[in-house]
Amino acid sequence: MNPLLKRWLSLADVTLLPVFTIWFIWRVQFTARGAWVIFVVWLVASLLVHRDTPKTLGWRADNIWPATKQALAVFGVMAPGLVIIGFLLGASRHVPPGLISSLGGYFAFCLLQQVALNSLLHNRMLSLVQNEGVAAAFTGAIFAACHWPNPVLVPLTFVGGAAMAWMFGRARNIIPLAIGQALLGMIVGWAFPMAWHHHMRVGPGYYEWRG
Repeated sequence: MNPLLKRWLSLADVTLLPVFTIWFIWRVQFTARGAWVIFVVWLVASLLVHRDTPKTLGWRADNIWPATKQALAVFGVMAPGLVIIGFLLGASRHVPPGLISSLGGYFAFCLLQQVALNSLLHNRMLSLVQNEGVAAAFTGAIFAACHWPNPVLVPLTFVGGAAMAWMFGRARNIIPLAIGQALLGMIVGWAFPMAWHHHMRVGPGYYEWRG
């Protein structure tokens, strides 16, 4: 493929797809819910056009241990920090009902997010921005924008998204990232008052929540 064309297609992935995602969250899901198929078509088309492989996408097992050690080092700092915040904010000392049983479904959702965030978005960002730290920051900013206007999730997803993108750039494997995201997400839901994050809702759903 022509390098210039490839860069333009990568630019479309990191701009138009996030714009469509935000548009879907705020408008399209209420008028044409089936439009979610566009995400799948876009993802598959992008992977084929860019000739991605399981290794470049982070769908692999050969580097699982280095990627896991890296994730443990980063999430091992974030998780206790969130727990401390939870205690300071007066979160319950008991595990919320249904938290453990919902972990499997939430992990599947986080795995899907990692495919979009890192396998697609951050891979394309790295092809456009050579500085890994800057590329990770841009990816985190896009991830945070998709969680607007939640005052808890926007800053946390910026930090978490940038950190996960940075880790993915160093060791392409989405499995430990999805596991870590799921665990951190559960802790966030427990640590911060429901009145702040409105059951982790984003978009119009944040305003429609009634406690």
